[in-house]
Amino acid sequence: MTREEALLEEVEELLKKRWGKIDYSSTLFPFHYTDYYQEEMGRDLKKKFLSFQRLISPEEIVEIKLFSNSVEGKYMLQGKRRINLDPGYVNYDQVVLVSTKMSPHRIYMGKGIYGEVTLYFYQGHFHAFPWTYPDYKEHIEVFEEMRSIFKQEVKKFVREG
Repeated sequence: MTREEALLEEVEELLKKRWGKIDYSSTLFPFHYTDYYQEEMGRDLKKKFLSFQRLISPEEIVEIKLFSNSVEGKYMLQGKRRINLDPGYVNYDQVVLVSTKMSPHRIYMGKGIYGEVTLYFYQGHFHAFPWTYPDYKEHIEVFEEMRSIFKQEVKKFVREG
């Protein structure tokens, strides 16, 4: 999430160097769900969801979050973030996000990182929880597409060993 599209493109290139090919990229959409980020990042924020072709083990998400925090820090200006990266992963049953903020519905994963199941898959679709962020609720079809891609990548991985 950012208000600077050129910065978003630059960061996407950095992420591709780290994790490889992007296999899904949502459209860029206005982030109007909360004013939580406004003081730090300004108005007219935009967001997109990305997924990468390379499969990860769930325990890798802690290091991925630490890396994303360092990327956010690299692009800070006058102590304020210009981009916000929220890593997570999609599997057969859930969308998991990670955060540095503790909350009653999050579990500690190590190194100051907490994980939460944000969406769960049931009867052919992802569903939200009361704590699921509005932008995730509104874009469930994105995560269903990512899940479909994930399933294809798992099959490919199993076939190729």
